[in-house]
Amino acid sequence: WLKRFLATARVPSPSLRPPASATAQRAAMDSNAPKLAKVEKVLGRTGSRGGVIQVRVQFMYDSAPELAGRSLIRNVKGPVREGDILALLETEREARRLR
Repeated sequence: WLKRFLATARVPSPSLRPPASATAQRAAMDSNAPKLAKVEKVLGRTGSRGGVIQVRVQFMYDSAPELAGRSLIRNVKGPVREGDILALLETEREARRLR
């Protein structure tokens, strides 16, 4: 069935696609770039088995000047300690506090 699907699938040719400007592509890539944040404090373990660590991070100026100095609480899976640098793909969401 895969051969039949590939034979009948319609793929737009490169000439039919609208040209993307270089500045629009660069702006989209910059907005998707990971933002660097330094771990200020390890708050504790969470998750049903303690496999997730809750940390307070502060964004660094070099990667995101608009976020510099802002701090968030995030959940991190895997080993982490104070002073580590995290590359965050998403910067709007904040983790709920531990109880």
